[in-house]
Amino acid sequence: MPRRSAAAVAETRAAVTDAAVDRASVEGLEGLTVGWLAEEVQMRKSSVFSLFGSKEELQRATLDAAVAQFIEEVWRTVEDEPAGRTRLLALCDSWLDYHRREVMPGGCFLTTATIEYDARPGPLRNEVARTMKRWLGLLEREVATAIESGELPPDTDPADVAFQLNALAAAASYGFQLWRDPEVFARARRSMRRILAVGR
Repeated sequence: MPRRSAAAVAETRAAVTDAAVDRASVEGLEGLTVGWLAEEVQMRKSSVFSLFGSKEELQRATLDAAVAQFIEEVWRTVEDEPAGRTRLLALCDSWLDYHRREVMPGGCFLTTATIEYDARPGPLRNEVARTMKRWLGLLEREVATAIESGELPPDTDPADVAFQLNALAAAASYGFQLWRDPEVFARARRSMRRILAVGR
């Protein structure tokens, strides 16, 4: 039997990782098992394991895939908007819409991962912390641009605004998961706009 091409292996790994992302959004990264994935994608356990080599590598690949999906769905759709308040408002809408459409069956993957690893030391915790820092940093830079262009008051603290926007998006996600009430997204949207209002 000829060996599978690198492209075929990469395609299989991506399909397995996609299934892992959906599962981990509900069960957490620690809830991933090779046995469940093998059954889900109809492969032998040994074949699934050989794609990653360890559970930690599977978890890392799953986290990376979830982050890539989030960037593609939330950031890429608004990155061509004018920098500053205009892009922040569009980003907030895109962000909430991502959760409203239930792209992830378990809601916000990064919120789940943050809660799962915030008190658990190790490389996965470090990676989750770096990921969240990068995301908050992006928000802070957009806020700083809005301040520089006079779209937000000069005494605005970019870190405070980034923190508030992230907290509202997370609250909307888990609120919808708990109560299945789409009003949480409208409430979060109104709150975000109040935070980003000129002269607030």
